[in-house]
Amino acid sequence: MTTTDFDRVALDTDGAVATIRLNHPEVLNATSRAMIDGLHSAVDAIEAARGAVRCVILTGSGRAFCAGANLQDRRADAPAGHMPPPGASLETVYHPLLRRLRGLPCPIVSAVNGAAAGVGMSLALMGDLILAARSAYFLQAFRRIGLVPDGGSTWLLPRRIGTARALELSLLGEKLPAETALAWGLINRVCDDDKLMDQARELAANLAAGPTVALNLTRQLYWQSPDNSFEDQLNMECRSQIAAGRTDDNKEGVQAFLEKRPARFRGQ
Repeated sequence: MTTTDFDRVALDTDGAVATIRLNHPEVLNATSRAMIDGLHSAVDAIEAARGAVRCVILTGSGRAFCAGANLQDRRADAPAGHMPPPGASLETVYHPLLRRLRGLPCPIVSAVNGAAAGVGMSLALMGDLILAARSAYFLQAFRRIGLVPDGGSTWLLPRRIGTARALELSLLGEKLPAETALAWGLINRVCDDDKLMDQARELAANLAAGPTVALNLTRQLYWQSPDNSFEDQLNMECRSQIAAGRTDDNKEGVQAFLEKRPARFRGQ
């Protein structure tokens, strides 16, 4: 495994699996402009690998996934007497990163190792599959400082758990334990704390050994389906199936099925 350090972010690469670690544990990995820049650098490195990375794990260093935005950092970066209004950095700093994560050409596994609060919860929800440590929790912390949910959470939450529960989390600002998040359908699995990363890596290795083009087309189908009519989605499925059917992995999958052996996908 090789590790590349960026600003408040580390990128661990092990074969076809890359792990992006939010790496500012002194502040529970609270986000800052520097960390977002580091995340962009990690995504740049993944994209530069030109298909060698076939699954990404997103997690945090230390005892938290991400405690939300670093308010002290934002204040320190502001010119004297010119504190920017909350939300001013969303379209220029946060939204481009969220769009890049959505557009990655491979699956994302979120491994939530502790608190995932505020925009940290939004980052965790970018995972196609979400694993959480038993001690982890999720928190829509915005109302605690008089703000509204952001980071795409008002789009993601009602589609994952329904409007009633999304409003409950956002209006009350109560912690959502990992076990309850699983029962609500917000996440996929709960793991013992000391087994979280082992299980995340096992899951990521499984995905990385799969038909990467088809898996990415699948994740994009589900990302776009809430905004499509039934007819739109049928058309999109047709286009995606044609694209998947042109891949070497489709040919290998069919041949493996006929020969009654495990398929050896190469992500092409």
